[in-house]
Amino acid sequence: MRQLLSFCLCLLICTGALAAEAPAEVPGQVLQEAVAQESAGWARTLTRIAQSVVSIKVDQTRAFDTEWNSSAQATGFVVDAARGLILTNRHVVTPGPVTAEAIFLNREEVQLRAVYRDPVHDFGIYRYDPAKLRFIHPESLPLYPEGARIGREIRVIGNNAGEQLSILAGTLARLDRDAPDYGIGKYNDFNTFYLQAASGTSGGSSGSPVVDIQGRVIALNAGGATGAASSFYLPLDRVKRALELIQAGEPVPRGTLQARFAYTPYDELKRLGLDGRTEAAVRNAFPAVTGMLVVAEVQPGSPAEKVLQPGDVLIKVNERYITQFEPLADILDGSVGKPVQVLIERGGRVVDAAITVSDLHGITPDEYLEVGDGIVHTLSYQQARHFNLPVAGVYVANPGYIFGAAGVPRGAVIRALDGTQVPGLDAFVEAVSKLGQGERALVRYSTIDDPASIQVASLRMDWRWFATRRCHRDDATGLWPCTDLAAPADKAGVASGGSTTFPKYTDAKLTRIAPSLVGVTFDMPYSIAGITEKNYYGTGVIADAARGLVVVDRNTVPVSLGDARLTFAGSLEIPARVVFVHPLHNLAVLQYDPALIGSTPVRSARLATRPLRIGDAVNVVGLSRDGEIKQRATTVADIESLDLPLSRTMQFRDSNLEVIQLLNAPQEFDGVIVDRGGAVAGLWSSFAYEDGRDMQQQNRGVAIELVADMLSRVEDGGTINSLEAEFSAIALAAARRFGLSDEWLARLSNGAEAQRRVLIITRLVGSSPAQQLLQQGDLLLSIDDKVISSYRGVETAVADRPRVKVTVWRDGAELTLEVPTVALTGDDFDKVLLWAGATLHAPHRAMIAQRGTAAEGVYVAYFSYGSPASRYGLYPGRRITELDGVPTPDLDSFIKLLRGRADRSSVRLKTITWNNAAEVITLKLDEHYWPAYLLTRTKSGWQRQDVE
Repeated sequence: MRQLLSFCLCLLICTGALAAEAPAEVPGQVLQEAVAQESAGWARTLTRIAQSVVSIKVDQTRAFDTEWNSSAQATGFVVDAARGLILTNRHVVTPGPVTAEAIFLNREEVQLRAVYRDPVHDFGIYRYDPAKLRFIHPESLPLYPEGARIGREIRVIGNNAGEQLSILAGTLARLDRDAPDYGIGKYNDFNTFYLQAASGTSGGSSGSPVVDIQGRVIALNAGGATGAASSFYLPLDRVKRALELIQAGEPVPRGTLQARFAYTPYDELKRLGLDGRTEAAVRNAFPAVTGMLVVAEVQPGSPAEKVLQPGDVLIKVNERYITQFEPLADILDGSVGKPVQVLIERGGRVVDAAITVSDLHGITPDEYLEVGDGIVHTLSYQQARHFNLPVAGVYVANPGYIFGAAGVPRGAVIRALDGTQVPGLDAFVEAVSKLGQGERALVRYSTIDDPASIQVASLRMDWRWFATRRCHRDDATGLWPCTDLAAPADKAGVASGGSTTFPKYTDAKLTRIAPSLVGVTFDMPYSIAGITEKNYYGTGVIADAARGLVVVDRNTVPVSLGDARLTFAGSLEIPARVVFVHPLHNLAVLQYDPALIGSTPVRSARLATRPLRIGDAVNVVGLSRDGEIKQRATTVADIESLDLPLSRTMQFRDSNLEVIQLLNAPQEFDGVIVDRGGAVAGLWSSFAYEDGRDMQQQNRGVAIELVADMLSRVEDGGTINSLEAEFSAIALAAARRFGLSDEWLARLSNGAEAQRRVLIITRLVGSSPAQQLLQQGDLLLSIDDKVISSYRGVETAVADRPRVKVTVWRDGAELTLEVPTVALTGDDFDKVLLWAGATLHAPHRAMIAQRGTAAEGVYVAYFSYGSPASRYGLYPGRRITELDGVPTPDLDSFIKLLRGRADRSSVRLKTITWNNAAEVITLKLDEHYWPAYLLTRTKSGWQRQDVE
């Protein structure tokens, strides 16, 4: 325990002892005894009240108002043991949906339900069931707001910096400090004083009781100054009133003028024009007061807007002098919905007017709409203050999928949707309910950075990937029960199309190639396969106009789960579906319905038959994001091996590929490489890779041979057989150092490929036959007796064969092995499970290829903050191999074990990291906020269904 002893108090004790007695003892001994007696008193008090202080685990399950969804820890304390009431901060109870648990000193844990959160001041109340406590009997800590005095020794008892119980000492230094300012867009308290003490608290101490030596709570810990040993405490006058009303089973009325006041000293009041006679009268009535309240801001659209102005000095309310926040709050809380008579002085002029008191609870949202993974609700008074706008409009607490794809940010205030004004949530829900699946609507909104300007975005409605539901707070249960909304029956989400034309270009090559290029946008509703970015754009090439097949790179369409849109001639947009994701290379195939583009004169790209060579003159042609065609004349500089670092998040990474390097190559757009004859000789593709913790991308050319081979397999519905080994190329001179024989050196030098190099195995795919038979460091010599020294040579040798004869050089000797190949399809995923806030699927090939891990268990792709997965550490990149001791070799077995489990029940999970380190964790389910549902890929597209 760290004690900060007050020098003033020690000095008073020492002086008093010397005055009362003869100096029989030296002053140092008297001081030591006094300090010892004081310490003993504190020890008795702290021992008595410690069992009433709890650590609180908080999961904010949804973003709401000023808060993001998150998991945190804090402190609270019992203020009514019989009713199970715990006092803590507002930002711990949170304004939105929350699940919380209290852990007492003896490590007993109870579920908490939110009972009250103040609309303005930083306090809130949880409730627990006292009958659930078996081994500890906490006492109610009394609230003693009148005990706050300057110089009073205090102790802050709480969960400081994650400790179960931490006790910090301090001395009250100020009783009239301004409320802490946590920044624009965040929760901020106002219209109250705060207490200040020299006692540095940190994360987890929010909600700690500030007690005197008798164990009475004189304040509530709320915040601290960064970089300074100062803590800020909330006075308890309004807290005590709210607690008493809750104990009586009554509502807690809270009134406001929708104006912020600032406590201002008399010297500044004189400069504002305060009349001397008024000052004299107020000073006479309140001789200890050194200032008065001045209007700092008035909310636009409020009843006070036409009466109050910044700089007004508040004199009286209802014929009563008002100089402090507490008396003002007392009047307003008792006058909700009624007028109060306000007397102010403005530049020496007296203004006397009536203002109707607004209901603070009425301008604080208590419901939200969950739509397209986004969260919206009526704009709150808290946020309206930051915008300096009326309390009207719909606030985007979390953009989620549909708002994020439209570019509407968190914190935006939506004014209109699809031409309909939306002053509140009711109007917004009505407008959304008229939109069909995939239907677009214009959103008009403003942002906190530019609240006076209106921005416009095009939102695409989603009913498929996510549930749409309206949720309302129920303080009786502490939950936010939800009502599902259904898509309009008269709008089945049928895609609309049209026709367009392509511009005429002066360059004949552009005129020929433009009808074969389309803009591609792809939006991912869920983070899977190690990919966290959600929105993509690139250029696609039409490979088969009759069937509507479009080829694109995997940095534009990384997985099959998502929404793809194609834009023709920069003017016509239609949907497409993913039909093939190349399992080995940076390629994917989309398909659209040709009927949707009407008479648009598209044509299949003409593919070149001759491979590109170093020195060939070519043109790179692609599309910008706005559909404008781009081109650059260049030359093939090199054809080299692609060498990308391993992915930290285990997302797709191309390998075993030779790419085309161009002189002065364009990196600002992707597209196609066109040869002199106007044929497409390659794709100019974007490759994504991770450089440390940063995502990077680079453009390289991909030979058209790979594209043609993929298209033939898509047409036949076949598979690609893979040896499941990653290679790198080394020079023959280096191979000689490996002991490679002269005979094989000669055969490799004179073989059909004659590249004067040899391939060495650098990595083997987990759970593959190759992993059992081949080894890293093997030099590949031949496949089925054909000398191989190129990546493409390996692929063509095994692509259609279920097993091959592989000859390698290992440990100074030639070795021939019969190796089964693995048949790979273009279907990357067929099921994705959402459970406990985690996104789960089968281990994907990128993980087992890069890390050599077994393709077993259930892969954790992502978790949502504020969910059980984030609370209990079910981290992405792990695989779940057991649930309650039962093996879960695949997703289906895991789903079977989930069904029928009760809400808030616990499960035991065995997980394995990418490097096969095992860990067992426990997880408590939350079926209310995080129900399990399954996404399944069908012939008609992806479908979502509840697991139960």
